[in-house]
Amino acid sequence: MNFFQAIILGLVQALTEYLPVSSSAHIRIIGDLMLGHDPGAAFTAIIQFGTEFAVLLYFRHDIARILSHWFGCLFGRNGKDFKSRMGSGDKDASLGWYIIIGTIPIVLAGVLFKSTIETTLRNLWITVTVLIVFGVLLWITDARSRQVKTIDDMNTKEAIAFGIGQMLALIPGVSRSGGTITFGRAMGYTREAAVRVSFLMAIPAVFGAGILEAISAVSDLSDPAVAATFPGWTATIAATIVSFLVGYVVIIGFLKFVSTFSYRAFAIYRIVLAVVVAILLITGALPAVAGA
Repeated sequence: MNFFQAIILGLVQALTEYLPVSSSAHIRIIGDLMLGHDPGAAFTAIIQFGTEFAVLLYFRHDIARILSHWFGCLFGRNGKDFKSRMGSGDKDASLGWYIIIGTIPIVLAGVLFKSTIETTLRNLWITVTVLIVFGVLLWITDARSRQVKTIDDMNTKEAIAFGIGQMLALIPGVSRSGGTITFGRAMGYTREAAVRVSFLMAIPAVFGAGILEAISAVSDLSDPAVAATFPGWTATIAATIVSFLVGYVVIIGFLKFVSTFSYRAFAIYRIVLAVVVAILLITGALPAVAGA
């Protein structure tokens, strides 16, 4: 991978991370087409931090308010009884707990099924199938569901449901935002509220997993075979900066888009992408399994 190719992948990460189209599928597909192999775990894990720092910057005021209220309630600012410490009567503190609850499913599934996720589920035929299935689900759910709920209406059961939607993103092709948005719209959340929940709920899960993956992947760079696919720190840092800057713009644009339009365009894109990838697989232009 050269410097220019690293920048292209950083751009792909930024353009697809927040949209319900699956960034992992795009990185895998474009990586194979452009490089002839997977971009590498170290590079992929590091450039993800660019897009997540963009989320932190955009939602910095929301995050600061949620943390302030959550810690305040936990340490008894609103009362010393158990319910008060758990955020009863404080919507921001409660949202903090809901984000934690919604993170649990993806953490448990990631630990329990780590081997399957990293091997069996990486088959591009599975990705093709999932792109279509969740594209259709997103289309139908968004078209038929009411827009009556905001983040303030969330409860524990719905936090778990959002978490299950996020958990399904461990399957390449589902899309983390696509899973949470689909579940959110099915529960009657507005399009913008579903997107905001998706962004906020992803922060602990993505940062936690990203840090662990980056540490593991970077330590593996001592292996010559692994190091051969790494583009070098200059290209990797540049790609991360690109993913941060472009990612921030994408967040702004995506929130404005869903406040006016439906998710139909993204559903159609998923289906078209699946058809294109299927053709590439059938013709042998893409291997179903990385390294095959």
